[in-house]
Amino acid sequence: MGSRDADPSLGYLTRKETEVKLPRPTRVKNKTPAPIQITAEQILREARERQEAEIRPPKQKITDPTELADYRLRKRKEFEALISRVRWNKSVWVKYAKWEESQKDFKRARSIWERALEVDYRDHTMWLKYADVEMKNKFVNHARNVWDRAVTLLPRVDQLWYKYIHMEEMLGNVAGARQIFERWMGWMPDQQGWLSYIKFELRYNEIERARAIFERFVQCHPKVSAWIRFAKFEMKNGEIGRARNCYERAVDKLADDEEAEQLFVAFAEFEEKCKEAERARCIYKFALDHIPKGRAEDLYRKFVAFEKQYGDREGIEDAIVGKRRFQYEDEVRKNPRNYDTWFDYIRLEESVGNKERIREVYERAIANVPPAEEKRYWQRYIYLWINYALYEELDAEDMERTRDVYRECLKLIPHQKFSFAKIWLLAAQFEIRQLRLKEARLLLGEAIGRAPKDKIFKKYIEIELHFGNIDRCRKLYEKYLEWSPENCYAWSKFAELERSLYETDRARAIFELAIDQPALDMPELLWKAYIDFEISEGEFERTRALYERLLNRTKHLKVWISYAKFEASAMDPEAEEDIELKKNCLQRARDVFERAVSYFRNSAPELKEERAMLLEEWLNMESGFAELGDVSLVRAKLPKKLKKRRQIDMEDGPAAYEEYIDYLFPEETQTTNLKILEAAYKWKKQRVASEED
Repeated sequence: MGSRDADPSLGYLTRKETEVKLPRPTRVKNKTPAPIQITAEQILREARERQEAEIRPPKQKITDPTELADYRLRKRKEFEALISRVRWNKSVWVKYAKWEESQKDFKRARSIWERALEVDYRDHTMWLKYADVEMKNKFVNHARNVWDRAVTLLPRVDQLWYKYIHMEEMLGNVAGARQIFERWMGWMPDQQGWLSYIKFELRYNEIERARAIFERFVQCHPKVSAWIRFAKFEMKNGEIGRARNCYERAVDKLADDEEAEQLFVAFAEFEEKCKEAERARCIYKFALDHIPKGRAEDLYRKFVAFEKQYGDREGIEDAIVGKRRFQYEDEVRKNPRNYDTWFDYIRLEESVGNKERIREVYERAIANVPPAEEKRYWQRYIYLWINYALYEELDAEDMERTRDVYRECLKLIPHQKFSFAKIWLLAAQFEIRQLRLKEARLLLGEAIGRAPKDKIFKKYIEIELHFGNIDRCRKLYEKYLEWSPENCYAWSKFAELERSLYETDRARAIFELAIDQPALDMPELLWKAYIDFEISEGEFERTRALYERLLNRTKHLKVWISYAKFEASAMDPEAEEDIELKKNCLQRARDVFERAVSYFRNSAPELKEERAMLLEEWLNMESGFAELGDVSLVRAKLPKKLKKRRQIDMEDGPAAYEEYIDYLFPEETQTTNLKILEAAYKWKKQRVASEED
């Protein structure tokens, strides 16, 4: 049994024997809180108190030389064994050498340091510790030897040179320290090494030596910071001519450097300190002309501050304008088709008032033609031309140049694809202001021929009407309607013109032509204008005929209401007190309302809301006629308002419900009652049949 249950993968143990048995959880019978509560702090304190004391080895006291020799031998064997295992571990070598040093056996310690350096001589920390041991124990020549070997093998580790020089300087060996510096400079170290050498010479007041080192330094590191340090050194020693010479040499060599801005700022500040304001101003201006705008922010700021301190008002304004001008130049260089930047730049130049510069900027701006022949790309660009023309006309007062600007702009626009009515109109208005009416007409005629637009027609007609040329206006309206026969605005305005001239037949003929057009953009406005025209002429029969024609085309609610209102008010102003005439008007209006209700009930039963609105209007009209009106006639037809819910199918998720207002008309109520009686009779019949069965 046991052998059958054994599993070879478990070393022939049974599953039961290999199961991990967890302690059974004890059931807590009393869950009420204990009378004495123990905190986590108490538990930790008790655990600390019950900890057993740490076992430390006993201290060994050496009493005689034999014991000392045995101790040393044992320790050396331990260190040697450790080194043989982990020869690469530097900390073992350091501990071994320091132990030998503590035993005052310097020869052995030195031997261990040498063995360690044989393992890895590239680790400069080993050289530093080795030399520190020799210096600490005042073995100067040994230390000097170690430093010499270290800087020979690792000449690029600056710390070794610094330590070596520091030791020689502490010993008072200035010549030796200088010699070490010279050896180091032969390796061309970084700037800090050269500056340390200069500071060393200055500590001993060797100004000429320091100057010579500076000359070598700027040759080795021809950077802006090096030249500025050299110039400041000369300035500190009162050599203004030498300092200026340093700056001038630096400008000759590093004028195109990335850090040239710092050089120019330092040079200008130097001249400022020397009370040479004109020199400083020249330096700033030279720098602003030569340094790219993106790298000259600090330079601009300093120049503005300088002008505020030393310049007059004109100079300050010039500095501020110059700063903004360079910013705009930088922006338009990055994106020449950013027209908003060009507008700001032009506004700046116009505030200065230099005509030549303003024209130059305008010419540069309009040269950036949009890349594609699409109107949306040209909409901002075209305003450059408009502003240019207005500047030439109003500010420069050069009319010939204004005319040339308009002419060139109109040549540039691709009129076959799109055009700008604004340009045509501005050019024509300019010619009118110059009393050149013929040229203005030619321009507007060309505009209508090449790129006809509503705005051009309207403005041209307005101009001719202003001058009283009625025949020209008629011709223009004809052209307008020939180009856009569906334009209800044009038809209405043409008829309005004729009516203002008391040409009633002409106006009526125009309206007739208009409503016979196969397509119109806003026919309701045209019909309204025609009807209003006939009403104003007092032609009520014609108006009724128009309403009937309109109802043949559309039976919209507004048409019915308008017709009824017309009938209610279709009387002469002198006969307003005539009761019989009023009754006739009211009856005709009722007839129109009856027809409308009949249409909505029989032909469009789904338009319940429109029918309810129609009845509301009828009720208001009856109320408006006071004792002549009969409100009860309409109230019998008014519907009941019912609030209902209907289901809305949602694209995602369950269906929702919305509330809406439904209308129940009187005839629908009777039908509903009949349906209920029919259903009840049917149910009774079925019940009787089932009882018989």
